[in-house]
Amino acid sequence: MRIGIGYDVHKLVEGRDLILGGIKVPFEKGLLGHSDADVLIHAIIDSLLGALALGDIGKLFPDTDPKYKDISSIKLLHYVNNIILKKGYKIGNIDSIIVSQSPKLSPYIHKMREAISKTLNTDIDLVSVKATTEEGLGFTGKKEGIAAKSVCLLEKA
Repeated sequence: MRIGIGYDVHKLVEGRDLILGGIKVPFEKGLLGHSDADVLIHAIIDSLLGALALGDIGKLFPDTDPKYKDISSIKLLHYVNNIILKKGYKIGNIDSIIVSQSPKLSPYIHKMREAISKTLNTDIDLVSVKATTEEGLGFTGKKEGIAAKSVCLLEKA
């Protein structure tokens, strides 16, 4: 069994859709990034790659490569899942948390879990997504950005 941890953060800006956990969340701002900037999926990818000792998302999908411009992070997660399977592992579980003062994310958590579990071809009960605020503190509390953290367990298939 292998354990990995991931963390990501992106700045909130006007003129972009807010994509979290592979779904569009209605909000007046979105996350700035080379891809769709899905901070949750990026943290999950980093935890999965870390469990396999393969580096981080930037190593596998560099933001200097134009083919990843505006790409859906769910597509990147699908690619990483293929690597997991080729290495002889399967998802044991994923536990993740989104840190965002706004918008309130509880109405969207189940859809995020569905999108992630479908992409990883695993049971939804193995994918945990939570959301919290920082009570107005720090950059997330000031609504300047959104952060996400993820821990995963991979098991031999």
